[in-house]
Amino acid sequence: MTRVALLTERRYVAPIAPDGYDYLANILADDRLLHDALAQRGVSSVRVDWADPTVDWSAFDAAVFRTTWDYFDDFPAFSAWLASVQTQTRLFNVPELLWWNIDKHYLADLSARGVPVVPSRFLERGSPMPLGQVLDACGWDEAVFKPCVSGGARHTYRLNRATVGALEPLAQELLEQEAFLLQPLMESVLTEGEDSLLVFGGKVTHAVRKIAKAGDFRVQDDHGGTVHPHTASPEQIAFAERAVAACAPAPLYARVDLVRDSHGALALMELELIEPELWLRLCPAAAEAFADVLVGALPAP
Repeated sequence: MTRVALLTERRYVAPIAPDGYDYLANILADDRLLHDALAQRGVSSVRVDWADPTVDWSAFDAAVFRTTWDYFDDFPAFSAWLASVQTQTRLFNVPELLWWNIDKHYLADLSARGVPVVPSRFLERGSPMPLGQVLDACGWDEAVFKPCVSGGARHTYRLNRATVGALEPLAQELLEQEAFLLQPLMESVLTEGEDSLLVFGGKVTHAVRKIAKAGDFRVQDDHGGTVHPHTASPEQIAFAERAVAACAPAPLYARVDLVRDSHGALALMELELIEPELWLRLCPAAAEAFADVLVGALPAP
């Protein structure tokens, strides 16, 4: 029987969520839906911590990235593991996409391919330019400063011309360690939220709207944000499928995060190919679509 590893991390490897641990319960619900859909197609799956040194990855026909949400905490270790594991089993999404999508410089590539992207100014490691000068150069009054390799709003800060001076010492300290990007604050995130469209095999299956808590700009639930079912518009669906089609090779699965810019036009905030939250529990049929594209990419038994 074909065997697939559903990749998670040490915090979420437990098979049962303790009472009150809704975060893990949601992860398990999603993985259970995918596990069952794969089983119906003759494929067995097991949840595995990517950093477990005892795992024989060659025993799996494939490994699917699901909730490896600590990879940026020790990126050198993760990079070494990824370089090794890609020689031992198939990875989904494929390694070329994973390496590309890990670093937010991919946004510049998508922009060059004609995908409307939230304006992004990249500040490379060791950059000496103060953030205040970057704001002036870009003509932005308010912006968001975040790492190029990150997740969960790690080291993500909102700043404006009045507060940038106070952030400068921390920003320069962080820039000595890694690359960052600066983006103008999208007001629509504060008023409407951020919409995420889930795409399997190039087609949108469902969508959610993420809303930041009052007084915050971060939509992640780690910071008090909430998630709500959302009916994507035809415009959003076309945009999301176009963004995914701009990737090469084509991803099996993706999450497309969309916002409205200052002119009311759709813009890409993020394209998640490596470990996207998929909210399968809100649309069980999407687990069937996910299983279909995975099975279609697996070798014949």
